[in-house]
Amino acid sequence: MSVKKAALAAGLGVAVGYLAKQQIEQYQKITPEKALKQAKETFKKQGPISGSWIYMKPEEVEKNGLLYHAYRGGVTRSIDGENKQYEFYVDVETGAVIGSVQTA
Repeated sequence: MSVKKAALAAGLGVAVGYLAKQQIEQYQKITPEKALKQAKETFKKQGPISGSWIYMKPEEVEKNGLLYHAYRGGVTRSIDGENKQYEFYVDVETGAVIGSVQTA
């Protein structure tokens, strides 16, 4: 095989791999780790976070008459010297926080 053919084959392989990766990412659901990261970024806009967790298995959640598949998680924040805990749901499809509630 000539150098030109090898370079063409390698370039074509990289291009096909890149396109395949883009297609997979477009249809792939969000991972629990990424969902937690996005939720933490949302909560950090209102102040620092001292702890967080996420349940790895999606649950069905109804909100405003709509059914979502979502990860359930939580964060702990220190407000005025007191730890306050919040639970939240993150949509599996979009990564958006679809609801949160203070639990303690």
